[in-house]
Parts: sequence; C-alpha cells; structure tokens
Amino acid sequence: MTTALVDVTTPDGAADACLARPERPGSHPGVLLIMDAFGLRPQIEEMADRIAARGFVVLAPNVFYRSGRAPLFSLDGLDDPERRSEVIGRIMPLARELTPERVTSDGAAYLDRLQSESDGNPVAITGYCMGGRIGWRIAAANPERVAALAGFHTGGLVTDGPDSPHLSASAISGELYFGFADNDQSATPDQVATLERALDEAGLDYRSEIYEGAAHGYTMADTPAYSEPAAERHYAELFALLNRTISV
Repeated sequence: MTTALVDVTTPDGAADACLARPERPGSHPGVLLIMDAFGLRPQIEEMADRIAARGFVVLAPNVFYRSGRAPLFSLDGLDDPERRSEVIGRIMPLARELTPERVTSDGAAYLDRLQSESDGNPVAITGYCMGGRIGWRIAAANPERVAALAGFHTGGLVTDGPDSPHLSASAISGELYFGFADNDQSATPDQVATLERALDEAGLDYRSEIYEGAAHGYTMADTPAYSEPAAERHYAELFALLNRTISV
C-alpha cells in the first residue's frame, strides 16, 4: 500500500491526516479511522496501513488539529504510574475542546475527503477510545454516508448529559460493532446495558461484546494497555464488519 500525509480542509482550518491506499489500482471502499486520545502517530499510521492492505482506502485525521499538527505531545512516562497523570493532563484539555458541534462539522469534511479518495460510496468508521464516540456522532449526523461503525475500548457513549451519544441512536442507520474493554470505568456494565437498550429500541443491527481481561486501550501497541490477543480479535471483527458492509 501507499501512505501519505495530507491536509483535509475543514470550516476551521486544515486537519493533517494519514491517507493509506491499497497497492492494487482501481477504486476501493473507504474507512475513516478515528484515533484515540493519544493522537495521530506511527501506531495509528500502522493500523491504517494494515486496514488498507485488505483493500480499503483509509483516512486517519488528527482530530486535535486546532491545537497544531501531530504529534502534539509525547507519550513518554505513560507506563510510569507516577507520571501517567502528567501525560493525561496534557491531553484532556484538547479532548474537551471537541464539542459535538465541532465533531459534526469536522466529520462532514473528513467524509468529503474520504469519499473523494475512495469509491464514493458510503464508508465505514472505526474508532478507538474517544474515537469511537467521535465516530458515533459523525455516523449520527451523516446516516446516508456511513454504512458501518465500529468502536473499540470506547467510553463515554452513555452519560448523564442531555447530549449523551446514546440518545441519538435512532439517527444512525448503519451496522454497528462494539468491543468494550473489561473493567472499563468509562464503559461500565450499566452503561453498556443502557447503550444496548438504546440500540434495540432504535432497531439497529449491532453486536456488543466485552473483551474479558483486556484493558482500556488494548489495541494500541505503543501503550502499556496493549493486548495482542485482544488486538487481533479486534482486527478479525473489524474486517468481518467491513466485508459485510462496504466491500465490493
């Protein structure tokens, strides 16, 4: 495959992004990969490459682009319990700036670019950690353009707020898959059950699973949470979803 860094024009500026393509010529289905809170970095690019190698055009934007081009911070110290809060402290202000309105605006721009680079048909979204929540909002705002949504170790889909993502389940039309981390305080059993009720009430086609023994962040090989068995399970489920929904 070929991988390049590109800029995606949004109403608020230019988002730097990784664009990965299959080696074989022709048009290919599109996948929007939404990063975790640790940012656009080699790990995300490697994941985009692996998905592209299966025949998909993959766009992975830096959703924190308003704060600068990636990388915005170092993960040095993440594996040190005494310094972990320092790393997280640098990230959270950026995440809080991603309001639902900004996510929706950015999402339309990401889809425009991805569909122009792919076969033009509805795309799939795969999101990690906060990326699953961002992907949900994009799918809810663009149901005719999103054929599938996958979320892995995603949290915050159910909150007490009036804009909780799960309340917009009826706006989504594609197939969904969720692989939740075990013992994840951002996706508790009660919250997962509430999400599943919302999906059932909306009549959506979905699967929701708990990856037992896998910590929040289990797909990310550059973090202490990485679990190879859980990460490989995630790829198997993701590729099955993509093959069902957007492969030609």
